[in-house]
Amino acid sequence: MPFVRVAVNLPAVSGEFDYHLPEALAGVVHAGHLVTVPFGAQIAQGIVLEMLDQPAVAQTKAVLDLLDDAPILSAAQIEFARRLARETLNPLAAVVNLMIPPGLSQQTDTIFELSTKSNTQSSNIELSKTQLRLIELVKERGPLRGRQIDRHFTRVDWRKSTQGLVRRGVLISRSVLPPASVRPKFVRTVQLAVPPEVAEAAMPDLGKTASTLERRQRALRFLIREPQAANVSWVYAESGCTLADLQELAERELVVLGEAEVFRDPLEGKGQGLGEKATRDLVLTPDQEAALSQILPSFTNSQAPDPQLPDSQSPAFLLHGVTGSGKTEIYLRAAAEALRLGKQALILVPEIALTPQTVRRFMARFPGRVGLVHSKLSDGERYDTWRRARSGQLPVIIGARSALFAPLENIGLIVVDECHDGSYNQSEPPFYDAVSAAQLYARICGAVCILGSATPPVALKYQAYNSHLPHAGDGSGVRAVSLPSRLTPVETGGVTAGTSLPRVHVVDMREELKGGRRGIFSRVLAESLAETLERGEQAILFLNRRGTATYVFCRDCGYVAKCPNCDTPLTYHVENSVPARGQKPSNFNLLCHRCAYARRAFEKCPQCGSNQIREYGLGSERVEQEVRTLFPSARTLRWDWETTREKDAHEVILTHFANHQADVLVGTQMLAKGLDLPLVTLVGIVLADVGLNLPDPFAPERAFQVLTQVAGRAGRSARGGRVVMQTFQPGHYAIQAAAGHDYDMFYAREIAFRRELGYPPFGRLLRLEYRHKDSAEAEKAAQVLASRLTTAIEAEKRMETDVIGPVPCFFAKINGEYRWQIILRGPQPVSLFQGRLPENWRVEVDPVSLL
Repeated sequence: MPFVRVAVNLPAVSGEFDYHLPEALAGVVHAGHLVTVPFGAQIAQGIVLEMLDQPAVAQTKAVLDLLDDAPILSAAQIEFARRLARETLNPLAAVVNLMIPPGLSQQTDTIFELSTKSNTQSSNIELSKTQLRLIELVKERGPLRGRQIDRHFTRVDWRKSTQGLVRRGVLISRSVLPPASVRPKFVRTVQLAVPPEVAEAAMPDLGKTASTLERRQRALRFLIREPQAANVSWVYAESGCTLADLQELAERELVVLGEAEVFRDPLEGKGQGLGEKATRDLVLTPDQEAALSQILPSFTNSQAPDPQLPDSQSPAFLLHGVTGSGKTEIYLRAAAEALRLGKQALILVPEIALTPQTVRRFMARFPGRVGLVHSKLSDGERYDTWRRARSGQLPVIIGARSALFAPLENIGLIVVDECHDGSYNQSEPPFYDAVSAAQLYARICGAVCILGSATPPVALKYQAYNSHLPHAGDGSGVRAVSLPSRLTPVETGGVTAGTSLPRVHVVDMREELKGGRRGIFSRVLAESLAETLERGEQAILFLNRRGTATYVFCRDCGYVAKCPNCDTPLTYHVENSVPARGQKPSNFNLLCHRCAYARRAFEKCPQCGSNQIREYGLGSERVEQEVRTLFPSARTLRWDWETTREKDAHEVILTHFANHQADVLVGTQMLAKGLDLPLVTLVGIVLADVGLNLPDPFAPERAFQVLTQVAGRAGRSARGGRVVMQTFQPGHYAIQAAAGHDYDMFYAREIAFRRELGYPPFGRLLRLEYRHKDSAEAEKAAQVLASRLTTAIEAEKRMETDVIGPVPCFFAKINGEYRWQIILRGPQPVSLFQGRLPENWRVEVDPVSLL
């Protein structure tokens, strides 16, 4: 009897489980296949991890069914999932689930229906309000799955109430595994069934009325010109005919109606307008040639992917290049080399905001061979892209961190562009960092890994120069490759190297206040903006905040409007587009940026009744309003979370600005991505201090990175550029380093700080977070675990490991739950939890933020 080891797709279940294959599936099911299995009283999906000669248990249950004829995961993906789960302390099933496209992956649910024997009205059962609502809902809608009930009970724990109803016999529950919600898409087709001369001979007798005859003749003539089966919608558009007309032609045996599968391609039509200039290879600069000469030999030295072999000894390359130094061309050449060797390439970008320009360049270089993966695609688009990648039709995949899990069989290159960006860190379970995961996956696959950035993380930079570190990973480390010179396009179509970065003017806003200037813009920024607009050039204004005001308060009693779920100040929006609780968006001006709670602005203070309600602070909407006030003729665009929630909104805004349909672009952190906008000659950083003083050891690094990246948007052409940086802390080392484009200065200060405190790269961190609706319960649980950890550390004599906390998180309440955290700092804090993890705790290995 053949046996298999399965990762069961249940969120709360960790581990691997052994099953046997029934006779019908023996020889059919292999490692990587998606199957259904019994698990307790449930039926669940699972991925076959490996074939076994003998199971680890005496009795095994049988695999029930095979859900897809082709394997879902490759051998390298299975090994990647196991290693990533082990290193990040995530359940294996949760990591495996990242590799299955949305809609195909389904988790067990429960159906609830009314018992035919129950009669709650005539009985003496005392029911809660939630239970009564549940009974009425099931009476009205019929049997409902748990996920359907979730939509009717936001922020209400209805499941405990349901368990009581099931115990009393009022409701009946049963486990169910929903079918996949995605499937291939088919369209109706039509094709000529006779020789053209026969079709021509039938033309006069195709209809009794002139209009019918004309429609059918046009349809038939169109099909005569089409050698292959055509989508019926094309025929409708070309001839004006209807389905009834085509059915009549089919009855006369002149045409054949059928079906054909079509792929939902998110890149369809995206390549239009890419000419020869965009697709031809550029002449490389000496710096680029030197960088490639270090990277390309690694392709021939890399091993074939085999999970049974030791990791590849090819190093990852840290491509440290200043903004505008030509890193993307290095990625393109490396991808071309991977494809030349018959391998595939994964290109990770931070967010969809960066994708349009990057995708266009890759599509131009590799037409018809590029796939796109990101969260704003429909489930159908992601499913079809996943299937085409699995079949080898798309050897180049570009996308955000989730693209790392695309089903490529023979990966030769993994690129992580802007590897410093925080969006590579998964901030909800399962926690993982895509930069570290990419390095791990490349070692498993024997692939070349390139990590590119103008402001690489301090720990990664240190690792590149100190690969002997014991915690640097079990591969061969990271090798530094430099692109020190900026490139500027020239009129001949090439580029020139050695162009200086834009000069930065630091404005001390304290002096502006002393001089009586209290507006948003300093004198220097206002004058620079006027000069830029007068020259017909473009400007970017950056502010790392959304909305119009940071918070709303009462001037009489000091009351601050806060979110009831998160206890954080509500942000005031003039142009509110976020709906809440089924109401019209325009009715709500105060928003919580954490849980999307929304309410109307106050007319009077709810605490003292005063009408002295004021908005304080600064947001992107306010900056946009100020530009329109000072420069009425300037065309402005705003690029932040509120304006980019619709599909393709990023690309629309960016395209408008790139085509000079706007003069000033006001935005938040999205502007810090690798955008190439040649007409931008001015960048105004409205408030450089945002986030600089948060109680987080990584706050200065994040501030330096975003300021340096935003400053790099200016001067990307021969026109040159200028940056105006407004700040209340001009002496801070992060501000000074960003103003001087001086990464080395920042690195020296920051690495000394990390060494003194034992933070990465001189130690590792592990963050544990507990959430509970009761503040006292959250604190109690945190105190108990901290005491247990301290005892364990002392017992195992791990005196080099510190327990920091427990303390409330900086954002102490989110979505109605209080948050407490414990930080472990030491050489290998992960090793304390190789057994069972503490129940109901969120565990994050090597966090990028301690807030």
